[in-house]
Amino acid sequence: MKNEFNMNETIKDTKYVELTYSVVDQKSGEVLVAVEFPIGYVHGVNDILAPAVTKELEGKSAGDVIEVPIDCNQIYGPRDESLVFTDRLENVPKQYREVGTTLHSENEKGEKQSFIVTRIDDETLTVDGNNPLCGRMVNFNLEILGVRDAVEEEIEAGGPIDKGPDIPEALTVPLH
Repeated sequence: MKNEFNMNETIKDTKYVELTYSVVDQKSGEVLVAVEFPIGYVHGVNDILAPAVTKELEGKSAGDVIEVPIDCNQIYGPRDESLVFTDRLENVPKQYREVGTTLHSENEKGEKQSFIVTRIDDETLTVDGNNPLCGRMVNFNLEILGVRDAVEEEIEAGGPIDKGPDIPEALTVPLH
């Protein structure tokens, strides 16, 4: 039994929603993030999207395109310049010497932090622990591809259920 999308359904709690989106910097017009493949989630169950975006999706249906302005300081907090470090290039392992590379670290309290290489010159490398959207005003541009009733398993999972490959029972091996 396949649960098909219905063009007349509107987004509300326990509806399965499939959409694509992009995040565009309001100042430069640069596309900062764009999903290549549609994402699916169960509205009101999964908090995959920012609350301001989720609120704007309510009542919309397949084919609708919306733009939601977001102040990223409200989501990620203001930029913290103490999370920006520059070191001599010779002190950085070669595998991290590329702009955009992510480094993961942990402090003495066990708190994890990610840093992104943001600048390299002939002598130094700079990493930034701020979220790349910090300090930006952006627009979330969303296109709703489908809305339908979510099945119980999707509601429990908050999104799509990965059923895995179809393997004939004769090819399975008992694990006992």
